Amino acid sequence: MYVGVPQNSGKQYIASSANAVSSFISGKAGSSDAKGKSLTLATVLSFNVGDAAIEKTVLVGYDDIESVQYFGENLKPWWNRKNNQTIDKQLTLANNEYAAVLQKCIAFNKQYYAANLKAGGAAYADLSNISYRQAISAHKLVESPQGDILFLSKENFSNGSINTVDVTYPSAPLFLVYNPDLLKGMLNGIFYYSESGKWKKPFPAHDLGTYPLANGQTYGEDMPVEEAGNMVILTAAIAKAEGNAEYAKKHWKTLSVWADYLSKDGFDPANQLCTDDFAGHLARNTNLSVKAIVALGGYGMLAAQLGEKEEAAKYTPMAKEMAKKWMEMADAGDHFALTFDLKNTWSQKYNLVWDKVLDLGIFPKEVYKKEINFYLNKQNTFGLPLDSRKTYTKSDWIMWTATLADNQADFEKFIKPIGKFSLETTSRVPLSDWHETTNGKQVGFQARSVVGGYAIKLLDYKLHNK
Repeated sequence: MYVGVPQNSGKQYIASSANAVSSFISGKAGSSDAKGKSLTLATVLSFNVGDAAIEKTVLVGYDDIESVQYFGENLKPWWNRKNNQTIDKQLTLANNEYAAVLQKCIAFNKQYYAANLKAGGAAYADLSNISYRQAISAHKLVESPQGDILFLSKENFSNGSINTVDVTYPSAPLFLVYNPDLLKGMLNGIFYYSESGKWKKPFPAHDLGTYPLANGQTYGEDMPVEEAGNMVILTAAIAKAEGNAEYAKKHWKTLSVWADYLSKDGFDPANQLCTDDFAGHLARNTNLSVKAIVALGGYGMLAAQLGEKEEAAKYTPMAKEMAKKWMEMADAGDHFALTFDLKNTWSQKYNLVWDKVLDLGIFPKEVYKKEINFYLNKQNTFGLPLDSRKTYTKSDWIMWTATLADNQADFEKFIKPIGKFSLETTSRVPLSDWHETTNGKQVGFQARSVVGGYAIKLLDYKLHNK
């Protein structure tokens, strides 16, 4: 850890912890204080304050030397990926560019708020403001030995997994709007894991290891339909955001293996975990089925863009037929059930949002409407529960569900309770994405990148208002 001040702005000295306060007050540091253990770095800035405001700057930096281990190889941080930088140079650069960078930050903040205000209203814009920095900072940026960007998430506040696919999935919207290359950086390591032959299963891995060791999956169980659906959907989303399918072309063979798996095992999932693994195993999960169906529609879209006529002619109709069958099997009268076999249940079908955002046309819009109308009668003070099993919720998924609404009034009915939670929760922690809808308390999770998913409404707006 480094703390720095410009030479003409202040001074620094080392004191023993016992003498730190007294030496700071007196401004005197005896030479003997700089020896031994339990030392304290004191930074003193001299202010002569009058009528005019005075501003001074302290630099705080962390030099992690080597950021992560990637399949046995230690990788340096992005800023030193060519091994030609030092922390001193970076601190000097930061100091020299401080004023200019601050102005860029201020300009972006205004632009970001205005964009979200236009896309979703004031409550939505406020929630976007408190989430996007957290979403970015929960990652480590490095370059792979193959020369690819790696933007690796840490599974904060749970098991510490690195590059979890079902953490990438909810966080993706923010990066699709502003920098799809960073989303590629979340997918590249998972593609490499399969394409290198290190991961041999016909669906993607759940993760690349436990932070900071990305040497292979360490989570105890696979999420086959979940992760295959996530990777295919996000690759399709990159194509939509960029206006071309070049990234998909690069990984076409792997995507085809995953699509084939989903075509066989995705529609009526076996007893397995999905991203909401805290709720436990669930067989015949209709929301997980939606993910598989939408992913197959996304694969068909990519195939058409790449001129893969045979696959396009196979997978797009397949997805539409599956959707029809899904509507029959999941139908529970005024809504669609949590599982195909339990009609007295319900759940947020947040995976449907990609059908709308990517204009896939797999599910009729009546499906969205039917679910939205049902959810509006299931809300509690601090939001819409995740499903009929518990009263807790995931705020990122509420954002996705709300984006299915066909009017601003209904959208806001889902968003305002999340805003209420963010302001009134008694859990004073970095923004939690898992809270109780009855009292607004954190259930678990905090400081996670998944709140990048709040940008789904902005993504939908931008893609449809180019």
